[in-house]
Amino acid sequence: MSPQLPVELTAPTGLRQAWQYVTWPVWNHDHHRLRAPFRAIIPVIATFLALAIVQSVVRSQFEHPVRESAEMIGIAGVLIGAVLVSSRLIDRRPATEYGLSFNRQWLQMFAVGGLAATLINAGAVAVGLGAGWVTVAGIVQTPGVISFLPAMVVVFGYIMVAGLWEEFIFRGVLLKNIAEGVNGYVRNEIAIGIALAINCIVFAFLHGGKVTHLSHYGYYLLAGLVLGGVYVLTGELALSMGFHIFYNYTQSAVFGLGVSQQTPELLVLNLVGPTQYIGEEGLVHVGATAVGGLLLLGYVYWMDGELRIHDCLTRWTSTV
Repeated sequence: MSPQLPVELTAPTGLRQAWQYVTWPVWNHDHHRLRAPFRAIIPVIATFLALAIVQSVVRSQFEHPVRESAEMIGIAGVLIGAVLVSSRLIDRRPATEYGLSFNRQWLQMFAVGGLAATLINAGAVAVGLGAGWVTVAGIVQTPGVISFLPAMVVVFGYIMVAGLWEEFIFRGVLLKNIAEGVNGYVRNEIAIGIALAINCIVFAFLHGGKVTHLSHYGYYLLAGLVLGGVYVLTGELALSMGFHIFYNYTQSAVFGLGVSQQTPELLVLNLVGPTQYIGEEGLVHVGATAVGGLLLLGYVYWMDGELRIHDCLTRWTSTV
């Protein structure tokens, strides 16, 4: 036997073992993909940077009314890119495992989420009117040069792609990958609970630009709990996407309760009450969000006959 043969066989093996040792903290060599913290964080940071670039370029090149449509298309591009890159290169999983089944039941859940959001915003208007915190100033108002119906369509499209992006990134990517990573150290239910708590905190923190008082973080923590909670219970993004999109849309464009967004309004309201009650993060909206969460829980219970944490959140099907 040649004396050179062992050297030729062991040298590449040694280099491979050294490489695996060096890259172990970042790369899972068994699964051939990044480790969970990086799978969770990279899409969040990358898409935030991409959105910042899109908004900066569009707002410097276009004026109203072209600006809004161009920005909507840019956000849609970022969303599509995020789904493709996350599923094929980072997570290496089928896109359906994020909760994007797009079957008949998925569409039904999306519609239920939208209906629940619309009902609670209508309730918030009723409470505001009853307490004298809002007054009706008129019907149909468009703060721009295009007519009301086209403006409502553009605003819905903008809010829709933004809501889809938020739910995919915060719930589908961040929550799911944290749960998968923690699941290796604690049992499934605890891992998902930890992931949900972290998700709520990150969601609230990244909405900090809209917060004017520390207590307002409670509103976003609750919103994160509702949106993340229904994802945890169903394993699908349908309810959270429908609720998120129609909550933002009906609050601002339909019922005129929005403060931070300038949109056309079907019902034009003057907010005359204390901001701690009727402001965008006020107690009326906190209560409405809580009621919305209860409605969604009731629907999940009616649909499944029970409320249980869905084990698919820590399941991974390789596409490698």
